[in-house]
Amino acid sequence: MARINVQQWAASMRAEWPFRLRFRLWPLFNALLFLLCLGTGLAVVITTHQTRVAFAELQRLEQEKNQLHTEWGQLLLEEGAWSTPARVERIATERLNMRIPDVHDVEVIRP
Repeated sequence: MARINVQQWAASMRAEWPFRLRFRLWPLFNALLFLLCLGTGLAVVITTHQTRVAFAELQRLEQEKNQLHTEWGQLLLEEGAWSTPARVERIATERLNMRIPDVHDVEVIRP
């Protein structure tokens, strides 16, 4: 009985399919499908890993960029502080013993 059902199924398969499949090719066909599924799964895992690595690198680079922007802002503030007139006057007074002349010390020379 079971043999008849298999034979009927095989006959219907030969009649319905556009190409003939022989029973001896089924294991090869199944192995090929298994390898394709395995390869696809492996490709998904590798792609996911590469995406995560790239995202981690992006986060690291963005953090470094923010740190450099902060440092650049601090340098701009420091540069502005170095050139203020009050600082220049204080350094001239302390280190070079310079002073603003008094009104009585000023001489006007005419041409």
